[in-house]
Amino acid sequence: MSKDQALGFGMMIISIVVILIYGWLVFLSEYALLILKLTGFIAVAGVFGILAWIGYTLASTPPPKPIEEIEKEIEEELKKLESETQKTTTAEEGKPPTKTT
Repeated sequence: MSKDQALGFGMMIISIVVILIYGWLVFLSEYALLILKLTGFIAVAGVFGILAWIGYTLASTPPPKPIEEIEKEIEEELKKLESETQKTTTAEEGKPPTKTT
């Protein structure tokens, strides 16, 4: 049996045991109402905790730059690259050819 199969088998056994214990607690124990209250609270707290996290992320993330500003930056970078390319080609044209042996 591989490590992944053993892990999967263990998870399956633990899940079945938890289901059985939960079922016993809800249907056969004197703590049924408490268990249901706890389950409901944990479920609601989990959902709204995730929503709060998403809200915090949205509120604390700066807005993206407008497209026009990004396009201007790209054009400026292209102009810089073109001018650098022209400078290097004109500088290389003025140099005497190098000898290779």
